[in-house]
Amino acid sequence: MSAYTGRLDLEEIEITKTEKLLAVVLTAFFLIGGIWAYAKVDNVVRSELVSVDAYFTADERAAVDRASEAQRRLDGAERALAQARVDLELARERYRTALDADQPAGGLEAAYRAAESTYSSAQAAVEQARAEVATTRPASDAAYARAGHEAQDASARGELITFAVRLALLLMTLGVAYWSLIRLRRSGSRYLPVAFALVGFAALLALIMAGDYVGHHIDVEQLGPLVLSIAGIGLTLGAFWWLQRYLARRIPQRRVRKGECPFCGYPARGSGHCEGCGRSVIGQCTTCHEPRRVGTFHCGACGAA
Repeated sequence: MSAYTGRLDLEEIEITKTEKLLAVVLTAFFLIGGIWAYAKVDNVVRSELVSVDAYFTADERAAVDRASEAQRRLDGAERALAQARVDLELARERYRTALDADQPAGGLEAAYRAAESTYSSAQAAVEQARAEVATTRPASDAAYARAGHEAQDASARGELITFAVRLALLLMTLGVAYWSLIRLRRSGSRYLPVAFALVGFAALLALIMAGDYVGHHIDVEQLGPLVLSIAGIGLTLGAFWWLQRYLARRIPQRRVRKGECPFCGYPARGSGHCEGCGRSVIGQCTTCHEPRRVGTFHCGACGAA
């Protein structure tokens, strides 16, 4: 048997209910910060994208300003025409009423004629403003169309950058989580539930990202979710493979320390072969050639590793 190293295997240490509860709470807090960072990525990227107006050239900006000014004049002319129509109708009614009542209507007639003149001038102003709008609108529409396409391209680039940054954040989180799991598992640390919380947080964040992008930002047929899935599967299988190798080394040593067969765990009774699996549990030390129990850290005769 090997000498006691002073370090318990994690399998011999029971994780308490309080530690499990703390791991769950820690996962929740990881999620709060992780989701905030996940959403903040999109806000930061979008803040770098400007409005359509910023994509106008100097000539396009001038064309847009001319069209806007022409539209403002048209709006003002149409309001003035509407008011002139109301004034004309009122003046006509007053003039007609005076004529029907055989009352003096000289002043009312003059007001009516002035209202007619004002209305005619308003109609001419509207026609002129409409002609100006018709002249300036094509250049303005072309400027908006070109700038709109450029803004759409910028938005698409922004979404791609957002996805790439979020994917990098997720992969980094998965990497840190599994690295912590391997490191704490190898050292037999009581802080292993922290690594479990990290792994759980990374898995939930991956589910959130998959749900966010599948059917929303990208089509199901595209490769974004597939890349995310493959990366998560690869990291998980890699951690599982490492865990199996670790257990293959540690479990025989733990069994030997307990006086069991290193191969099957059957109680050893001092004989050269296991009564459970029949395999030899006594070998020869490669240094001093004395009998040595299979699975021990050091030889009991010479102390060689």
